[in-house]
Amino acid sequence: MVNSAQALTTSDVDVASRDARTRDRVLAVISEHGPITAADIAGHLGLTATGVRRHLDQLADDGSVTSRAPHQGKRGRGRPAREWVVGDSGHDHLGTDYDELAAEAMRFLRGHAGDDAVRAFADQRIGRLEERVGARVAAAGDDLRDRTRALVESLQVEGYAASARPVGEDSSVGVQLCQGHCPVQHVAAEFPELCEAEADAFSRLLGVHVQRLATLAQGDHVCTTFVPTPGARPHTERSTR
Repeated sequence: MVNSAQALTTSDVDVASRDARTRDRVLAVISEHGPITAADIAGHLGLTATGVRRHLDQLADDGSVTSRAPHQGKRGRGRPAREWVVGDSGHDHLGTDYDELAAEAMRFLRGHAGDDAVRAFADQRIGRLEERVGARVAAAGDDLRDRTRALVESLQVEGYAASARPVGEDSSVGVQLCQGHCPVQHVAAEFPELCEAEADAFSRLLGVHVQRLATLAQGDHVCTTFVPTPGARPHTERSTR
């Protein structure tokens, strides 16, 4: 027969396990949609904002997430809510296994075959992804917004934390394609050819020249690629390329 102390211990374990799963869900939402407020996270998960903030506090304590002031373009009454993005520990938790091994292999390639070989490898790597998602993007038709949505959905299927946000009213200026997690983030910090090849692939898939505005590899909170609407004026935000 289980005594009350054992029952309490089992209950505590169940609660801790459930909380850990919820924190993983919170981290996943921030990865895909960040920068994002606690209220918006709660909306995605069907939780209360108070409950989400409790999990955010725990995630922030171990460096999995970090908060920042909202984007200057967001205005409203009262004090603006802070936005959350994935922190260094969060990227590690989301998965960057074999980083050092991959970096060593890339260094070996560069040392023995030169920079062109590194870029050729980056092109070949992203080319396989381009082949897998190309049909779905092409099936979306000629409208750039539809093609971008199809690309985002395809990237999500591939395991990328991708999302799209309109720039201008009804995407009149363009669309920002955001990636909240990069599986090769730490390697790409040393080998930017990986980021460059990916941006070039996005341009080919969408049929328009895209502009990489920010990358996780260079210390930003999210990879951001600007996809201009045909006829719109060039985007003027900072580019890290």
